[in-house]
Amino acid sequence: MANFFEKRKLKREIKICLDTITEIERRRSRSQSVLVQAVLMQSTPDQNDVEWFNKYTGEITACRNHMIELQKKLKSLK
Repeated sequence: MANFFEKRKLKREIKICLDTITEIERRRSRSQSVLVQAVLMQSTPDQNDVEWFNKYTGEITACRNHMIELQKKLKSLK
């Protein structure tokens, strides 16, 4: 029975991670589009946009890594 609740908890946490990643990717897309535009225009991108892009990318990577660990735990319980 404890296994059931642990599985539910892990599935819920994985869902939260997916939702968080989606939201961060949405926010990152603005800086990403500005950076792509700067590359296409052969100009230097604004440093703030670069910093935001890197910040969001780091958050996405950390969240994905956490989600992978949760998925491994879930798989080991099955």
